[in-house]
Amino acid sequence: MSLGYALRRIVEEYPLAKLEPPAGHVLATVIRKGAPDELRRALEPVDGTFLVKGSPGRGTRWAAVPWLAVFDPAVTTSATRGYYLVYLFPADRERVHLSLAQGTVAALREHGPRALDYLRASGDRLRERLMDFAERLPLTSLSLGTAGELPEGYEVAHILGLSYGLDDLGDEARLRADLALGIEAYRALKARGGLAF
Repeated sequence: MSLGYALRRIVEEYPLAKLEPPAGHVLATVIRKGAPDELRRALEPVDGTFLVKGSPGRGTRWAAVPWLAVFDPAVTTSATRGYYLVYLFPADRERVHLSLAQGTVAALREHGPRALDYLRASGDRLRERLMDFAERLPLTSLSLGTAGELPEGYEVAHILGLSYGLDDLGDEARLRADLALGIEAYRALKARGGLAF
């Protein structure tokens, strides 16, 4: 398997997998174990220590938007808080987004009904802090194709990134170069103060 193959498999198989219970499902295992293993291998040439996790959902429910994330443990070990690099799989399943993103759940808890506005404004300020990455990571807004507090939170928590169609996932060299660029932006944000303003 390769990173591109793992990403493509999630894109193509998730719609049908959601029709079955997630417990013990082969694709849930791919998202939790196989895809993170491929992502770890893709990160081997990059100096540093990273925590990699994938989530197809929790308990007996598939996620509206499954994800595969890279965490710098000095920043966060969870998608709920801080900021991290993440592959998001939109509901239309025709694309994969690589997103430098803010944790959504902590913002929802802390800011309640104003959380989306808070995340949107914070994302705007963080993009300004990373202007030198704007041309190389030009995706500044996401559409995940589904309603709900978490998907909408993921959309506004996005800072910058890239988007891939299915055909793009066959270019492993590009995916690895883009991953290294995403890590570079992640580290730049950390060095420039992270979420503090």
